[in-house]
Amino acid sequence: MARERRPARRRGAAVAAVLGGCLLAAAGTAPPAGAHSGGHTGAHPHGGHGRAAAYVALGDSYTSGPGIPAQVDAGCARSDHNYPSLVAAERRASRFTDVSCGGATTAEMWRAQGGNPPQLDALDRHTGLVTVQIGGNDVGFGSIIDTCARVAAQDPAGNPCERAYRASGHDELALAVLRTAPKVDRVLRAVRARAPHARVLVVGYPALLPDDGGGCFPQVPFAAKDFPYLRDTEKRLNRMLRLVAAVNRAEYVDTYGPTAGHDMCQAPADRWIEPLRPAAPAAPAHPNARGEAAMAEAVLGRLERGRGRG
Repeated sequence: MARERRPARRRGAAVAAVLGGCLLAAAGTAPPAGAHSGGHTGAHPHGGHGRAAAYVALGDSYTSGPGIPAQVDAGCARSDHNYPSLVAAERRASRFTDVSCGGATTAEMWRAQGGNPPQLDALDRHTGLVTVQIGGNDVGFGSIIDTCARVAAQDPAGNPCERAYRASGHDELALAVLRTAPKVDRVLRAVRARAPHARVLVVGYPALLPDDGGGCFPQVPFAAKDFPYLRDTEKRLNRMLRLVAAVNRAEYVDTYGPTAGHDMCQAPADRWIEPLRPAAPAAPAHPNARGEAAMAEAVLGRLERGRGRG
């Protein structure tokens, strides 16, 4: 019995290390550089770096591409120009299955979402490449935007949203990220169990707000000092995803860096993320076609670099 418990204890310790890293980040201390690297280094029998592999895309609306033409699944707001479709075309995937769905949380990996079956059901032993972008809805992206926009009028020059989320004496958004870590860990373990030969890429979220912490009211209707707080919350989410990916021998794809400077606050010509009133075909606070293309380039770049190389 003691031997049977060791793997569970090791996993518990590994996930605890992830949570510790997120807590250190919340306190302003960066986790060790080694924790940021990852990647499964075993042989890959299905297409090397992903070229010609059977490819399955899992994820939420940042993956599915709501509002971007052409929409091929109204129930899931899925576009044929989202980043998985662009990656599949570029890599000449032998089989491509995109089950990403707007509004998905980690729970939708195991349960149907309208007409979309459980996303994990798309995987099998012949899957050679998997991308996973999940966790934003577990943290509560939609409700965070609604809350911060609603309280902004209370103190337009201050940080009413941050104060609301810290009213309990704790940062509720930081805690939400911590609570999401074991959920993402469970997803990645299930991916590995169902697609044991696949190269697994965990895709982070793009830069929604200016990286310098500046604001752009009323284009994005948040109070001035809430912009850096929300920026840091997204960075904390991405840091957690990177660390959980490393624990699970998956590879992390940074989409924040490549999209910085193309956030909701930029002019339409420079914007890859649409604001709450989109000017280009896209959902509010979501990537437009250029944003999806940028995420596709980040995924392709990760594939070209190969496993375990940064």
